[in-house]
Amino acid sequence: MNLSVLGDLNWLAVLVAAVAYFALGTVWYAEYAFGRAWQRASGRDLSPPENTSPAVYVIPLLTCFVITLATAMIGHASNTDNIMEGLLLGLVVGVGIALPVRMVTGAYDMTKPAPITFAAIGAGYHIVGLTLAGAILGQWT
Repeated sequence: MNLSVLGDLNWLAVLVAAVAYFALGTVWYAEYAFGRAWQRASGRDLSPPENTSPAVYVIPLLTCFVITLATAMIGHASNTDNIMEGLLLGLVVGVGIALPVRMVTGAYDMTKPAPITFAAIGAGYHIVGLTLAGAILGQWT
């Protein structure tokens, strides 16, 4: 694979998949889902700060875009061309890359009251988000 694959990607699919992945976070980290558990595990107060920086939204959106782009490149290289293959692609990237990275960095974060729970909630978000992104990419390829 080389960077010429970038010209072959469906960029609208990449953008929609990245936004869907990012938007999943608003549900995943909401109080009614994993928000309270994440809050306890992280030791944070989720009350909105008075002066929220745009970086709170821009940085996660950019990271979702970057990993979705990498997933799209892998999908192109592996000839992923339908929703089921896209689901599998996203699941493989989520479980094979995001889960181990999140667990190894999060599980040993001794600044958190419950580092394993903190890491598991974050890893779960990325697995589901990448599976969703993979499905979108596979369907639109």
